Amino acid sequence: MKVRFHDQVVLVTGGGAGIGQAIAQRFAAEGAAVVIADRLLPSAERVAAEIRGAGGKVLAARSDVTQSSDVDALVSAAERTFGSIDILVNNAGGCEGDGLVSMDKAAWDRDVALNLTSAFLCANRVLPDMMEKRRGVILNISSVNGLTFLGSEAYSAAKAGVISLSRSVAARYGRYGIRSNVIAPGSVRTPVWQDRLKRNPKLFETVTKWYPLGRLGEPEDVAHAALFLASQEASWISGIVLPVDGGLLAGNEVMRRELMAEDVL
Repeated sequence: MKVRFHDQVVLVTGGGAGIGQAIAQRFAAEGAAVVIADRLLPSAERVAAEIRGAGGKVLAARSDVTQSSDVDALVSAAERTFGSIDILVNNAGGCEGDGLVSMDKAAWDRDVALNLTSAFLCANRVLPDMMEKRRGVILNISSVNGLTFLGSEAYSAAKAGVISLSRSVAARYGRYGIRSNVIAPGSVRTPVWQDRLKRNPKLFETVTKWYPLGRLGEPEDVAHAALFLASQEASWISGIVLPVDGGLLAGNEVMRRELMAEDVL
């Protein structure tokens, strides 16, 4: 296996499960020292134990990345343990509000804070050191929701904001050797679906029909893309949005009909 990230320090937010876990594990397998940040420390420690058991270098940290004090403490701990951050993966996210009329301001604020403000706070903290080193990678995990209407307006607006923020970083800080890119996943099998699956056990069966490739994504699908964009193979790629979506954004008549039927109902 290639060891593309030897002696590099990678910070993955929301790394205690799902996409973040897969990204952290892949970076560690390719030689990086990985810092796993999660609001749930036991989740971060569980992933860290798996990485450590496989011979990887890892630090687990409890952090609420919507809070600047937590982000500062997180990055400081990473720097004390491994040195400065080479690659930042802003993966932390979640969805609460849906529908502008039914949503209250508190739900809006939570979605924007978790999905957009967290990316700003982490980038704001690591960019000065990257500028000094004249190198660095910031990789932001957005969503297909940030590119087209799929409901969940607060989450979608925040994920669209992540795309704009990432492009701004690419344009403003590229002269320092810093690259910034976005991955926009479609529906990926992660623990975040558990509550919805309890309410509708056939949910995955319904959603799978929307994807031209005929399956939902797996966390590893996103991790593969993340490692490519962070690697030297992508050294002249910056400011892009890479959909990892099984062809969803190319268009699907089944999805269009079903979404319109829901609106009518």
